[in-house]
Amino acid sequence: MHNTRIDLLQQTFPGLSADRAKDLLNHVHEKTYNANTVLCQEGQVEKTFYLIVDGQVSITKYMEFAQEERFLRFSEKGDFFGEMALINDAPRAATVRTTQQTTVLEVNREDFVKIISGSPSMALAMVRTTMERMRANDKMQYLELSNTYEALQRLDKAKLDFIEVAAHELRTPLTVVQGYAKVLDLTLPIQDDNIKETTKGIQDGVSRMLEVVNAMLDVTKIDSQALKISPVPVLPKLVAKEALHTFSTAIKERNIQIIERHEVTAGLPFIYADPVLMNKLFYQLISNAIKYTPDSGSIEIITRETSDSRVGGHGLEIIIRDTGVGIKPEMMANIFEKFYQGGDVSLHSSSKTAFMGGGPGLGLAIANGIIQAHNGVIWAESEDYNPNTPTGTSFHILLPENKPDVMP
Repeated sequence: MHNTRIDLLQQTFPGLSADRAKDLLNHVHEKTYNANTVLCQEGQVEKTFYLIVDGQVSITKYMEFAQEERFLRFSEKGDFFGEMALINDAPRAATVRTTQQTTVLEVNREDFVKIISGSPSMALAMVRTTMERMRANDKMQYLELSNTYEALQRLDKAKLDFIEVAAHELRTPLTVVQGYAKVLDLTLPIQDDNIKETTKGIQDGVSRMLEVVNAMLDVTKIDSQALKISPVPVLPKLVAKEALHTFSTAIKERNIQIIERHEVTAGLPFIYADPVLMNKLFYQLISNAIKYTPDSGSIEIITRETSDSRVGGHGLEIIIRDTGVGIKPEMMANIFEKFYQGGDVSLHSSSKTAFMGGGPGLGLAIANGIIQAHNGVIWAESEDYNPNTPTGTSFHILLPENKPDVMP
């Protein structure tokens, strides 16, 4: 039995002398485990090295991107495992479980370090085997990620196709309903206040639905890179005033103070941009600021010249700063994703201008797409999310002073 173990060690670690193999056996403990016994648990700090004498184990790893445990490989007689955690003094990188009755030689960390430091051939064989395993694991994970990415791309395209078709199909009947509601409003007796209120409710509801439908179409254009811009000289402060006028009733009802500071000199009276898209940009950002600012709060709009390498030098910075509920730091990376909802969804209402009013989660995605189409940069800054003690949010935009011949 002793000679058999020496032969096994020399086969596993070529170049290991018989004397070193005998010395190694003096530091090992031979144990037999029943099937389905966990010898190494991923994430746990364990200090044992294993060499399989007989039997079989399966090695699995939890894949974060797939949110499930994946099989890596089987190991059988002559294979070893558990070395990387001991070398790096780190938690186990995978889970090892017996698939049948299995006998192993076990070495604790202290003896393992002594053996490795005194056996260069054993250390070299271990490094070679470990590197081969790492390459195999990396290849498998790459294939998994590649397949997952391709599947997500197909799903995303199918979703965008559905959104575009649904939006087009909805827009026509909604426009018809809106038209008939306006006809009723014009032809019904003026003194019938109840009916007037009903037709106004229909028109307001249809207008809101059409706004969502148009936002969905804008998102599909952005995602399919079909958003085209027609740059002309634009005065940002005038675009901002136009968007503010759209929300004048809501701003008055919510008692929100608007502060405008336009620090643009004669050297940069305008920028080259698409006026329609710029209007949508201010509309979405001001709408977002109103929605998440409590009554009697304030919204500050600042435009000023800047010099920033991110927009190729001279350009314009736009800041829309509110005294609203803020954004959680962990949410910052996702706020410009389409359909993303921040905060407590249960607090949302159906109004687009009421405090914490609901929405499809497309506004910031559209704003981001418009800025990217203009070769600009957009980001948000906020201390934290707190509806009880609002900390506020600032959206920053950098736009280049581009001539039409350098626009996309």
